Formats: sequence, structure tokens, C-alpha cells
Amino acid sequence: MAEQQPPAPTPAHGSDTDHDERPHDERPHDERPRDEQGHLVLRSPEQFKALGHPLRHRMVNVLRQRPATLRQLAQALEMSKGTIGYHVRVLREAGLVRLTETRQVRGGTEQYFALAAPAFKLHQDAEVGPEFLINAALGEMLPRQPGQASHTMLRHLWLTDTEAHALEARLREMATEPYPTDLAQGRPYGLLVSLFRADVPNLPPDEAP
Repeated sequence: MAEQQPPAPTPAHGSDTDHDERPHDERPHDERPRDEQGHLVLRSPEQFKALGHPLRHRMVNVLRQRPATLRQLAQALEMSKGTIGYHVRVLREAGLVRLTETRQVRGGTEQYFALAAPAFKLHQDAEVGPEFLINAALGEMLPRQPGQASHTMLRHLWLTDTEAHALEARLREMATEPYPTDLAQGRPYGLLVSLFRADVPNLPPDEAP
């Protein structure tokens, strides 16, 4: 359910924010827990609440491309700057977005916001699980258009523990591929891969005739 929060007042024309006031509980981005690849490790309810809002989830996906101003985010997401400013503050308070640069432009200043890390990762002890990512993927899915590639399937594999761990390692390696630097070519597609123990009971041996 969307939060019933009023949007922040729209800043003056020509300025993305009037003041850069760091929220009381916002820590510098380099103090947030990270793994060996530099991924931001998500664990707190505050972080999952911030990402659980559909607009903020879309905003994070937009910021994966490059840092952006409130004006640029508002244009990309087709929302008012006041609404975007409110949601950026929520993401900053959760440690997911940081102010990365301030530029002087004609008519005021522009502040650029970026993700706190190139990628996010769920902590193994997080209260949420795979369903959080599955619901996020469902929220991103666009209706299939004629001629566009799209494929969704559910398949079951019978694996030993050794085979399952080997497959898990392969999937993790695939997920570390760098984000493309040239986004002018192609269109964004989502790839949801999940390896999980399936609730599929085994039949007993068939009786010999």
C-alpha cells in the first residue's frame, strides 16, 4: 500500500533543493555495511520500507544509470519535483541514496543524487526473503508487446547438495557482471533468477507388476 505522506513543497524554480540538510540518522555512505564486492548490504526495516514503495523502486532503477538532479528524475518519472524531493529524502534517510555533487547553474543550484553503492544485496538475516525480489520484479514487468523478447518459465531440477551449491556459485558470478556504460543502445530487460528448494514430494517406488 502506498504511503499516505504529503509530498514535500516544490522548491523554487531553477533549484533542485533549497538546503542540503542531512537527516539526523543519515550516516556517510561509506559507513554502511558492504560485502567484498562493494555491494550495499540491506538488512534494516527502514531500508526495505524505502525500497518497497513502487515509485522509490523505479527511482533506484533510474539512478543505476547515472547521478541525476531532482529535475531530471521528475522528468524521467513524470512526477512533480516536490514529490520526487520527498521520496529522495526517504531514500537518503535509509542510506540508499546520497548527495554526490552540487553545481551552480543560471537561476540557482542543482544537486546531483546517486545510489550509495553500485548494487544492493539482501543480508542473510534480513526479515524479508526472496519474495521481496519477486514482488519487485512483478512491479517492473511491462505487458509484452508484439515482436519483443519475453520468456518466463518455472522448471524443477533434481540436484545433489554439491550440484546445487555449484549452480548457486555460477548464478552469483553471472550477477556480478558490470552495468553497461552505454545505455543509448537497446532497451532495459529484467532477469529474475531464483534457485530454491521446491516443495515437490517424491513418489514412492513403483511396485513391480
